[in-house]
Amino acid sequence: MADKLKEAFQRLSKNIPKGGMPSGGGGGGGAAKAATSAATSLLAAGALGYGAYNSVYSVDGGHRAVVFNRLIGMKPTVYSEGLNFNIPWFERPYIYDIRTRPCNLQTLTGSKDLQMVTIGVRVLHKPDQNKLVWIYQRLGKNYDERILPSLMNECAKAVVARYNANELLTKRDIVSADVKRELQTRAKLFNVILEDVAITHLSFSPEYSRAVEAKQVAQQEAERAKYIVIGAQQEKQTIITKARGEAESATLIGQSVKKNPGFMKLRRIDAARDIADIVSGSGNKVYLNADSLLLNLLGDADEKFEKTVKGRWR
Repeated sequence: MADKLKEAFQRLSKNIPKGGMPSGGGGGGGAAKAATSAATSLLAAGALGYGAYNSVYSVDGGHRAVVFNRLIGMKPTVYSEGLNFNIPWFERPYIYDIRTRPCNLQTLTGSKDLQMVTIGVRVLHKPDQNKLVWIYQRLGKNYDERILPSLMNECAKAVVARYNANELLTKRDIVSADVKRELQTRAKLFNVILEDVAITHLSFSPEYSRAVEAKQVAQQEAERAKYIVIGAQQEKQTIITKARGEAESATLIGQSVKKNPGFMKLRRIDAARDIADIVSGSGNKVYLNADSLLLNLLGDADEKFEKTVKGRWR
């Protein structure tokens, strides 16, 4: 802006005639002085406006400012939100965003048992607002791009190398806590605050995934075979118990028949009752021998039956 005012003053000086006004010797000198005075006033007003415009700056919410001075370098003060003042041209403010921001990184590394693992880490970070001058002097405004990718990559690989592949799945919360602790320790050296660290992605190589799937299938088959063996043993025991019960039942029936022949009559009556119920409930007409259906409970049927049974048990 000052350069423009100088150019305007030069153009104005060129338009003023050097010989002054043709009539009167003192008129030309007075006009030149008036023009010079007007140009000086205009230049002073422009410089004043330029200084007033550039002597203030505003810091938005969630931001802080540090100031560089051309004479002493970085000023130690961190300026807060609102309207702040500086010396034009001698001082230049730099605004920092101190709100929490995310940073994501995905890297390929190896586990303790030499399995390749792809792990994704997400951190929420912000600069230490009391150390913004130090951060600007050593890291600049893009501090997160300078340090976070390398720190996240190194810490993630160091932690994953302590665990086997299966432990990365079963102990994921412990792995995440270890990564967070390592990152916070390293980031603190650069005056960067990490509010949260989380593992967002964890995957293994296709070969390892197929091996794990085959192992799970084999374990399920082994469990199934074990239950089949247990079922066969139970079935065997059931058959033995049933056969033993039938043998004991036959022995008891034989003893009962020998001691009391009326036992067989009672069983014959029960069988006849069951047969009669079935025949009576049927819609078909049945013409059969009553002796063969055990329905003839009168006459000499009992004597024939007793002789038959005694002959078999002898």
